Order: sequence, then structure tokens, then C-alpha cells
Amino acid sequence: MSRTSTDQDRHVKDSIRFVKRLMDITGSLVGIIGGGPVMGAIAVAIKATSPGPVLYRQRRAGMLKGEGTLDQAMQEFDVYKFRTMVPDAEARTGAVLSSEGDPRITRVGRFLRKTRLDELPQFFNVLRGDMSIVGPRPERPELIRNLALAIPFFEERMREIRPGITGLAQIYLTYRGRLQDGSDLAKLKETLVNPFGLDGVEDSEADDMRTKMLYDFAYSASLENFWEFLRTDVGIVLKTPLVMFWSRTGL
Repeated sequence: MSRTSTDQDRHVKDSIRFVKRLMDITGSLVGIIGGGPVMGAIAVAIKATSPGPVLYRQRRAGMLKGEGTLDQAMQEFDVYKFRTMVPDAEARTGAVLSSEGDPRITRVGRFLRKTRLDELPQFFNVLRGDMSIVGPRPERPELIRNLALAIPFFEERMREIRPGITGLAQIYLTYRGRLQDGSDLAKLKETLVNPFGLDGVEDSEADDMRTKMLYDFAYSASLENFWEFLRTDVGIVLKTPLVMFWSRTGL
């Protein structure tokens, strides 16, 4: 690769990084100010129907910065969400992904998850620079280590990319990462789900995460070209309200 080509690639990446951060700051401020009344109503509903705090803070794995192993490159941060489960939901189980019909989820929490409104406090994470509005969803550090062992290159979806509130996986998959009926990838379900034909692993977390990973890699590819990045990010932002208010997630 010539020096001119390398300089052009660096310029494109710097431009994308600058514009993306500018969009994040602007979008998070709009979300915090414009969504204030909604967040206030959600806080009242949570407090009135379930004991415990309104907000839930959880450690998440962020961007993989630079070279090195997963533990060397992984940046961790505290993500904020509206509480959707009973207090101390993981006191006995430890860090586990929620499942459909999870009894730990409150009545209000089920609605918040279905509409994705539980994610609204993450605008503060975006403003701080922990997250982006658009990007792969951040996973728990202890879970991502196990998933990286089960799914080759799983951690690379976060290489030099901030996690996001919304993304391709969030608008095309269910809350748990299941394929939507009639989607393009649903035609490849037999290849994506349990590819090794193992017995007793139906509905496994690895299958859900493997499907999410495909969308996350597709998004990372869009960050190689400025106009493709801009088209993809704007498209995701515009489609996200449809997912929220049409409740396509099916949880």
C-alpha cells in the first residue's frame, strides 16, 4: 500500500471518528433534554410498582483499544439502565443473560425491555464517551470472556469501536438476539443456529450471540467508508423508534 493511500485511509478514519463523536454529543443532549419527561414518568412507574432503586448500574465491556489480548485491550465502564428486574436479581445466580419469561423481570420492566425504553439513561454514558449512539451492544466482562472462548473472533466486534445504545443487531433481531421471522438471515437459520449439530443445545446463548456478531461485523465494515458510515448510522437512528414503538422484539 502506498504512503498516499495510507494517508487517505487515516484521513477517512479521523473524519469518521470526529463526525461520529459530534453526532454522539448532539444526539445524547437531545435525548437527555427531549426525553426528560419520559424518563421522569418511567422513574415514577418503577418506584410505584417495585421496591428498590430506579436506576441499575452494571459493569460492561467497552471498546477494545489497541493491540493485545482481550484482557489487555478491553476497556470497562459502568452502564446505566432503568431497573427492569427485582432487586438483587443476580444474588444467587451470578452474571447470567435473561431469558424469555424470566421471572425476575418486573411488570413495568417487561414493557421497558419490549420497547427498549430501559436504555434511555445510557444517553449519559454516550455524553461521557463510554458509548456511542450507534454500535455493538456492550456485554458483561465475565460473559464476553466465556463467549470469546466459544465463538471465534467474538471479541473483535468491539475492536476500536465504542459500544452503542442501538445498532444493526438491535433493529433487526429480538431483545435476546433471535432472528426475526421473514428476515434475510432467517433463511440461513440452519447454518447459524447450532452449526455443529450438537444435541441438547437448542436456544443456546452462543447461537444468539453468533447471530448478533454477524450484524456487528457488518456495522464495523461500514466504518471503512465515510459516506457508508453516515448512511448506516442515520438509517439505524431513524429505524430505532419503529422498533421501540411498534414493539417488534416479541419478548
